[in-house]
Formats: sequence, C-alpha cells, structure tokens
Amino acid sequence: MTEAGEQEGAGSPVRTEADLGSAPRAEPRGAPRRAAAVAAAALGALLVVVVAVVTPWHPLSGGRAAADPALDFTREQIARNERFSAAMDGPAYAGLAAGLVVVLVLGLTPWGARLLGRVVRRPSPSDARPAPWRWGLRLIAVALVLSALTQLVALPFGAWSESVLRRYGLSTQGWGSWFGDRLTGFGVSLVIWIVALLGLHLLIRRFPRHWWAGAAIGGFLLVTAVSYAYPVVVEPLFNDFTSMPAGPLRTDLLRMARADGVPVSDVLVADASKRTTELNAYVSGFGSTRRIVVYDTLLASQSPKEVELVVAHELGHAKRNDVLTGTLVGGLGVATGACVLYLVMTSPRLLRRAGVRSAADPRSTALLLAAVTVLAQAAAPAQNLVSRHIEARADVHSLELTRDPATFAAMQRSLSLRNLDDLSPSPFAYALWNTHPSGPERIAMGRAWARLHHVAVPPPSVRP
Repeated sequence: MTEAGEQEGAGSPVRTEADLGSAPRAEPRGAPRRAAAVAAAALGALLVVVVAVVTPWHPLSGGRAAADPALDFTREQIARNERFSAAMDGPAYAGLAAGLVVVLVLGLTPWGARLLGRVVRRPSPSDARPAPWRWGLRLIAVALVLSALTQLVALPFGAWSESVLRRYGLSTQGWGSWFGDRLTGFGVSLVIWIVALLGLHLLIRRFPRHWWAGAAIGGFLLVTAVSYAYPVVVEPLFNDFTSMPAGPLRTDLLRMARADGVPVSDVLVADASKRTTELNAYVSGFGSTRRIVVYDTLLASQSPKEVELVVAHELGHAKRNDVLTGTLVGGLGVATGACVLYLVMTSPRLLRRAGVRSAADPRSTALLLAAVTVLAQAAAPAQNLVSRHIEARADVHSLELTRDPATFAAMQRSLSLRNLDDLSPSPFAYALWNTHPSGPERIAMGRAWARLHHVAVPPPSVRP
C-alpha cells in the first residue's frame, strides 16, 4: 500500500479521514465558524477585561523615578552586562527565527503533510474503521515526530546559549547534565502535547462541527491541572528540594509569612548550584502545593537580611494569589486560542496550503503546531507586560513588609551583577523577553518608595 503522503501533490491533497475511523466529511462552514468566531471574540474580550482588572498597572501610586544605571553600576559593570546580553542575543534571536521558519514551512506547505504521511500510513479498505488504539498510536507518532523535529532545530541554539553562559561563569553544568535536562524537558512537553492532541481529536471525531467548544473547556482544564501538578510532579524532575534547616533564618521567614497572613506549607531549598551561579527564589503552586523555593546559591552568597527581602517579594506573590490569577488568565487565553484554532483548522485555504483536507487528518497536526506557535509568540509581549507589573507589585510588597529600601537597592544591584542582567534593554528586547523590570528600574522604584514613606533614600552606589 502506498503511503498517503506520497500520493498527494501540492494542489491535490488526498482524503485521509479514515485514519481516524470516520467517514469523510466536508469541513464545517457557515454557522459553526460564525459561532466559533463569536466565542473567540467574547472570550477574548473577557480575557482583556480580566487582565485589565487584575493587573496592578500602578504598583507604586504617586511615586515614580527614572531608571539610571550609571547611579549604581560602574562603566565596566555596565559594559560587561552589555557584552553578555549581546552574546546571548545571537542564539536567542536565531533560535526564535529558525523555530518559526520550520513550523511555518511544515504547517503552511505540503512538506509537513508529506513528512507525517510517512508516519501515518493510509489504512487498507478492510481497515476502514481502525480500532481506537490504532488512531491513538498514529497521533502519538505524529506528536513524537513533530516534537523531536522542533527540539532538534532548537538544540544547536540551546547549546550556543549554554556555551555563552559557561564563558561568563553562569553555568556550572557538564554537557551530559545539560543534555539530560533537555531530554527531560522534551519528555514533559511531549506528554502534555500527546494529552492535548488525543483530547482534541476525540472531540473532532465526536463533534466535527462544534469541537471548538470542547477544546476551549478542555484547554482551560488542562492549564489548571498543569499549574496545580507542576510543583509536585515536574519541578522535582530537574531539582532536589529540601526543607530549609531549622535555625534563625527559617524561623524568621516563617514568622514573616505568618505576620503577612500568607499560608505557606514550607520553605524549600533548591540545589540550583549544580546548574548555575544565578541567584533566584520563587513561589509555586497554590492551595496545598504552595511553597516558597530559594536557590542554594542565594543562601550561600547573600546575607540573611537580603534573603528575607527576596522571600518577602515571593510572599507578595502568594498574598495576591498571583499563581492562581495567572492560571485563570492562562486558561482564558488557551480557551480563546482554541476557538481561533478552530477557525484556522477549518479554513479551506489554509488546509489546501497544508496539503490536507480536514482537521481530522492526523497530518493536519503540522498546521496546528504552526498556529499554536504563532499565537503563543504573538501573545508573549502582552504576557511579559503584565508579568512586569506583577513583579513590581511584589517588589512594593517586599518594601512594605521589610521597610528596608537600602537592603532592597543593594539586593537588586547584587542580583543584576550576579545574573548579568541587561541594565538598559532595547524596547524590542524588553517587550519580547523581559518578564521582570530591569535592575535599575527596581532600584529607582525602591528610592521612590523611600521618599513616599519618608524613609532614608538609598544613595547612589557609584560616586560621580
């Protein structure tokens, strides 16, 4: 039997709905597409309203100050951070461009269908309705091939970035450990991708004209499940976490959390030093999985007061339920995207470009991947904008909790130098990559907070 992918021409795709055990159907048009468009517009409007309401657009009302790196960083320090940022720009932008080109070529030309046609063989007439496990295996194979291909494309750019991190002393990993992390990440993303793909095709089989509704609901639930499970299922795959040993610091941190009214199950130490020298802490999970995680590099290099200030920032996230809010916003975004994907996957023009007849064809997954990638990349600047304001609010919370702007300024300076953050990112890079305000912005806000609260303003770290 000839493979389906080899029987098609660029303008004459073959019929492969039988791969999923369903009779050939015309793609939904008219009313179903209008309903999906209306749902996309309604969910999108709701998403915008929710984001507008929950985002702290003015985290420090009444106090703003211009960021000036020259106040706290020497010319040599600024130049070193700029050299590092420029060195990281190469693999970052090249990797982004290469990834987009590959998924667009696969999704918007018959090449993707031909490639997947070698994986998904057309069944014989006697197998017109294959058993569910057969079409399930075909979809898993499709997910595996596309995931492996995109990972292979990203691999050299990831290695390039890793080499830059090593050259500047930010990475402590061996190449074996680094590659192991990539394989682990590939496995996690593949599992999520397979679950989503199988669920989507079940909906397409059962509700060929209205699968967008089930996809929107399922996408929202999947985001919620991943957010809840990630801290206890995925994070331990990359790091070992131990409770912070009993002592003055742990006692002070837990006391601070209680005084702040934040229910935190534990304060954990992550063995980040086996990979990096960067300093960090974060809050993850919600409900019974909420915990504050501190890098061991932070404990090893910073004073207890500075560690307390970083944890106070994380308590700000927990107090405001930022993880839960982020899950809600992410779920709404995915639900909106599911409706947009329906419009993409039922567009005759795009299906012709992809070399397939319908979304029921497993080979249409290449078009699905292209659409998901473009939508995610288009949303990134807006996500980063919201994230920066949320992080700024957590900074304000840490200042209000500790009332120590001097330590805050010193800590932000130390973080910027240790992590080699870009101190003056270009507007384009700032929008595309920055999930946090820059170090100079955070220091300027600390000084503005001090002036507002009539506390001693931290002086510049660099004398003119």
